[in-house]
Amino acid sequence: MKIVLSSSQLLAGMMLVSKAIPSKSPNPILENILCEASGDTLLLTASDGEVTLKTTLSVDNIEEEGRIALPAKQLTDLLKELPDQPLNIQTIGNNSFDCVWSSGNSTLPCWDADDYPAIAETDESAITITMPAETLIDGISGTVYATADGEIRPVLNAILFDIDIESTTLVASDTHKMICYTTSDIKAKEKSSFILLKKPANILKNIVGKDDEVTVLFDGKTAVFKFGNTTATCRLLVGKYPNYRNVIPTGNSSILKIDRQLLLNSVRRIAVCANKATNQIRFDLSEGKIEMTGQDMGLNTKAFERILCDYEGDDISIGFKSNLLIEILSNMNCENIEIRFGDAHKPALIKPVDEEMGKEKVCGILSPMMF
Repeated sequence: MKIVLSSSQLLAGMMLVSKAIPSKSPNPILENILCEASGDTLLLTASDGEVTLKTTLSVDNIEEEGRIALPAKQLTDLLKELPDQPLNIQTIGNNSFDCVWSSGNSTLPCWDADDYPAIAETDESAITITMPAETLIDGISGTVYATADGEIRPVLNAILFDIDIESTTLVASDTHKMICYTTSDIKAKEKSSFILLKKPANILKNIVGKDDEVTVLFDGKTAVFKFGNTTATCRLLVGKYPNYRNVIPTGNSSILKIDRQLLLNSVRRIAVCANKATNQIRFDLSEGKIEMTGQDMGLNTKAFERILCDYEGDDISIGFKSNLLIEILSNMNCENIEIRFGDAHKPALIKPVDEEMGKEKVCGILSPMMF
């Protein structure tokens, strides 16, 4: 392979696909980026087996087509120190390559491209949908923080895409809290679904441009996201996601309406004195006011705060994990929220007030703690 291209363009492409490179791998070739030069383009590929990123770069000159796996870290570190200029890359056999710039050159090791693992693709039964990139980014951002990290129920370490003919709901839960993000911008000709693991979800959130349109092809094992000059191939989690609709409370008749930031700041203050093992804070709700208490008997700390608010319903005393409530409130992008309560034993439903509900509908379900 012998090519000439912009050093800054190569760096940008390598930085993008390198997000899929594992920090450590039993297969060392995965710490490299597969480069394939043909026609007037250079295709860069990086993978960790769970997610594969590909992007296409325009090349100034391809004197000799070819395929080679280049060391991601060494070449990226070198490119970061170069001002933008034409860069000449030429392989020397299958084990090394020369990188030549205006004032110098380097010789680095490389791998035979034939040793790079094959990339999984979708089969002929794959379903195709399109969506605005901004909707995908917002949906992932609004749900991924609610996924779990445990090994007992791997399906909860992922986001469910529940796709219907009129709308799609993204769902994430760790059993203590659940977030549902529903949008009419994503729909399909028939009902379908897939479960996207947390790592590829976070990568997509960070590399998709907001002005792109995203095309998604998926079957039972693989989802391929195409946008701009980039493709992300993601291994899907195979399994059955819990029936989240049965968890959403429907009969909660006691309603608190309050400024989201006001409540968030208050919870953060009370949480300072809450028990560090349980993070429990107590809500005492009565008409027109909410009282919050946090204490740690072992450290002899206690905090109390009263807020006047719009609350209608039965008097309720209920406990929550402050850190979980803070997560939900921090990740909602509305000015005012509505919290619907049943009783001290039933999950609370948290959502923007109806006036601030757009075509994207977000709700959080938070389980209470006994005290």
